[in-house]
Amino acid sequence: MKAFSDYHPLVLLVYFLSILIVAMFVNNPVIGLFALFGGILFCIMLSKRSEAAGNLGFYIPLFFMVAITNPLFSHNGVTPLFFLNGNPVTVEAFAYGVAIAVMVIGVMMWCKCYSAIMTSDKFLYLFGKAIPKLSLVLSMALRFIPMFKRQMHKVSRAQRSMGLYSSKSFIDKIKSGMRVFMAMLSWSLENSIETSASMKARGYGLKGRTNFSLFRFYPRDGALLSVCVVLLGVTVAGIITGDTAFYYYPRISELTLTPLAVAVYAAFGIMSFLPFMIEVKEALKWKYYISKI
Repeated sequence: MKAFSDYHPLVLLVYFLSILIVAMFVNNPVIGLFALFGGILFCIMLSKRSEAAGNLGFYIPLFFMVAITNPLFSHNGVTPLFFLNGNPVTVEAFAYGVAIAVMVIGVMMWCKCYSAIMTSDKFLYLFGKAIPKLSLVLSMALRFIPMFKRQMHKVSRAQRSMGLYSSKSFIDKIKSGMRVFMAMLSWSLENSIETSASMKARGYGLKGRTNFSLFRFYPRDGALLSVCVVLLGVTVAGIITGDTAFYYYPRISELTLTPLAVAVYAAFGIMSFLPFMIEVKEALKWKYYISKI
């Protein structure tokens, strides 16, 4: 169940852009942690249980790799922990590496949620009239990777059922992998040509062409959009005034706790956990209605 995806595409786009822009460009540990944990909780609600182990196996090593890489190559800071080949590994560099890792993983989580929520039909609905060709290319690019993965699994399973991959030889595995890759290359080219011909036959991009859409802007969409705009406004106000400014070099600065800074942290925290709260609310409502049957 994806209750958050039922909102209007414009509201969803404004929300995701707000979260991603703030998470990427604001160098504050509180905001970074809110973005990370909000993205993690939302991903948990959207993902299947079978995908949890694979996600942990990918994101946790990536987090530590990014966090450790910065202090090994950047030696800025005034508080050395130890020396490695004559170069200091400082507390500031290590803290900045952790902050970068939090930002990278958080942004990746939100991008994953975006790809699950903002489907190609929603993207085409928003930009199909203004930039029809570019919107079609972008929507095809966004949906290509998941389609490619699904098709690759199908081709791989089909070839296994035909007796391939039966040998443990490394050379045989390479040949089988190349065979799957060539099949996927042909499928990709054929799929792009079919999509192009299909859209052309439907008159996509022609002047005066009408578009049918199931999306309607309801009062709840206006309410959520208003909440997002207010929360984003408070966050941006704190960023502009410098109340959320935080520095790692040359020395780690103190976290600002002025009234406006606290308001910014609260506003961005609510905005980060908003999809998770909506999903939990709908899940509890669904269980309640099931219990009444």
